[in-house]
Formats: sequence, structure tokens, C-alpha cells
Amino acid sequence: MRRLQRDYSETAYVFVSERKAPLTADAIRKMVGRAGRHAGIEFSIHPHMLRHATGYKLANDGQDMRAIQHYLGHRNIQHATRYTELASDRFKNFWHD
Repeated sequence: MRRLQRDYSETAYVFVSERKAPLTADAIRKMVGRAGRHAGIEFSIHPHMLRHATGYKLANDGQDMRAIQHYLGHRNIQHATRYTELASDRFKNFWHD
């Protein structure tokens, strides 16, 4: 953050438009939606899906559930454990027969 502040001292915002104005929530929604369409995703994409994708990615990579919980800001561990649902090989090497 300090480097960004130093390199871009003309604005107090991290994410700005081409006109150096702060990005609005609507602008972010539109950008994420366009990126989804460009990627060929056939359903509507919204920014909160990026949060969920992060949770699933961290769980699939075997990160600690408590760490995921804190990273995503969940007060209750139950809200973070949902990200283990799609990790089919998560427990693959627990037992060696």
C-alpha cells in the first residue's frame, strides 16, 4: 500500500477510473460481468462470486479452515466450511492402505 501511495500520490484511492475518480460499486459489477461474458461463462457473474471462488480455491489447496475463516472475515467456522464441499480429493491421502 505504501508503494502504491508513493507511485500514485496524485490520488487517495487504490482503484480509480480512467478519469482518476474512485471506482463505484456499479462500475466494479459491470467490469466483473463483462469479464464473465468474455470468459464465456453462460450465467451472470457478480463480484461476490470472487469471494466464494477464493474460499473454494484456498480449501482445495488444503489451507487450514481457521485461516480461511479469518481471511474471509467469517465469525463462525460453519460459514467457512462450506468451501470444502467441492474438494473431492481433499481427504485423498489421509489413510495409506
